[in-house]
Amino acid sequence: MSAEDKISNKAQELKGRAKENLGDATGDEELRAEGRADQTEGGLKQAGEKVKDAGKKVKDAFKK
Repeated sequence: MSAEDKISNKAQELKGRAKENLGDATGDEELRAEGRADQTEGGLKQAGEKVKDAGKKVKDAFKK
C-alpha cells in the first residue's frame, strides 16, 4: 500500500468521524449517517489495500 493511499484513506475516515460528530452535535441524522458511511468506506479501502499488500508479499516469497 502506498503512503499516498494510506493517507487518503485515513483522511476519509477522519472526515467521516468529523461529520458524524457534527451531526451528533447538531442533531442532523443525515450528516451523521454520511459520516458513518465515509468512515466505513475508508476502512474498507484500507482493508483492500492490506489484502493487496499481503498478496504481493506471498508472490515475492515464491520468487526467492
